[in-house]
Amino acid sequence: MRYDGPMRDNEDSEPVNLHWRRETATRAGLIVDASDYFEAGRKAMLKARRRIMLIGWDFDARIELSEERLPGEPDTLGDFVLWLVKRNPDLEVFLLRWNIGALRALFRGTTIFTLMRWMAHPRIHTRLDGASTLGASHHHKIVVIDDCLAFCGGIDMTSNRWDTPEHRDGDPRRIGPDGGPYAPWHDATSILEGPVAQALGELSRKRWQAAGGHALEPVECGTDCWPEGVEAQFRDVSVSISRSRPEGDDGGPPVHEIEATYLALIARARKYIYAESQYFASRRIAEAIAHRLEEPDGPEIVLINPFRSQGWLEPVAMDTARARLYAALEHLDCHARLRIYHPFTQAGEPIYVHAKMMIVDDEVLHVGSSNLNNRSMRLDTECDVTLDAALPGNESAAPTIRALRDGLLAEHLGATAEAVAAAVDGKSSLIAAIEALRGAGRSLRPYVIPDLHEVETWLADNQVLDPEGPGEIFEATSKGGLLRGLRRRLHTHADRLRHRLHKHRSRA
Repeated sequence: MRYDGPMRDNEDSEPVNLHWRRETATRAGLIVDASDYFEAGRKAMLKARRRIMLIGWDFDARIELSEERLPGEPDTLGDFVLWLVKRNPDLEVFLLRWNIGALRALFRGTTIFTLMRWMAHPRIHTRLDGASTLGASHHHKIVVIDDCLAFCGGIDMTSNRWDTPEHRDGDPRRIGPDGGPYAPWHDATSILEGPVAQALGELSRKRWQAAGGHALEPVECGTDCWPEGVEAQFRDVSVSISRSRPEGDDGGPPVHEIEATYLALIARARKYIYAESQYFASRRIAEAIAHRLEEPDGPEIVLINPFRSQGWLEPVAMDTARARLYAALEHLDCHARLRIYHPFTQAGEPIYVHAKMMIVDDEVLHVGSSNLNNRSMRLDTECDVTLDAALPGNESAAPTIRALRDGLLAEHLGATAEAVAAAVDGKSSLIAAIEALRGAGRSLRPYVIPDLHEVETWLADNQVLDPEGPGEIFEATSKGGLLRGLRRRLHTHADRLRHRLHKHRSRA
């Protein structure tokens, strides 16, 4: 199924666009895990001539970006930014982060002193994004260099993110600024050059101004910003930019482009949907998946999730919602085409999945800041990008998109990309290939629905901690809860089973 245009929301009558802008990327690629991203970000910032924009949910000035150093180059991100503007009198740095998250940063060791030094510098500008609607988060993860290069994805330049694709047990480099070790971490972002980077620069400037910053003009310095040593996996391709924005944010209407994109991608898939997400808690996404599972020839759907959410509220809200949704979908999955897996290290430690991406039929790569939960679809501000090989001029991207999917699975399975590709081709099934390759140690393990406490079930069903928008923050139970759409399908499915059983008994 091909779909490229406005769509209508499941419950709203207004058409919803799939993207904000579609622009050319002269070079583009997917960067997997923060070790490569931090190094690429460092090299890109070293090439900046006029402007660096850091737009994020969180920053930690204490982290180290790389083990490499130029003469005189400081160790930490905070000192690195100061060093950059000192060595280049034409450079300005604009840092925008979520205002609530910034409160935690003030208590991180020397962070408050670094922030004071940044704020005292005339060419380092900091703002806290308080323009969001009540209860919402500013969740963009964008870096823009001179409006010619941009990173857009799921990785924040903050603590406890750095890791390599090997996710080695006890890696001595996986130590936070406080000196303590942290769990293995899987993440991803995109790197984009050309007009699409200019568009992300425009989006970032608008967000900066909405947060109270002064208006900024585009940068036109015409330099080569692409970081040395980073592979350009795609060249001269069209890339779409999609957003989420709640009603009332910046005084504007709601924007549901990311949700519309996900729903359209699920609807068009023919063979495979491969997704990685920190959460699986979106009611609308689950309902779209349910529709495809009921089809006799629908696609296989594989979702890579963390074993357990982090924090104290997230496990209650997100993990319980995942269990409820997956249990409902399992009843509808008559053809066994849905799986959730968790990655583990060689020694059996869960690898935390923070990446947010979807690959469809070896022809669409979608990556950004949005998770598969209600907040990302309708409450928080998000930004994703999509490369579609079905669009004219993008056809050459299809083999690379497939190779990226095979590489991601190879990372999770502790196998080679060639072995994954051969297994998928040999079995004509993504799920069968994973089952054939996975084993003990470094591998994927299937999700098991846990026993749920009565209170947790109620919280998840009524979306108390994961509302679908500003209107449901204080009225989460008003529309029937998390399973309201799936319940209808479950009742219909049960009726069909009863009808088949009745016919079988009548024939007997």
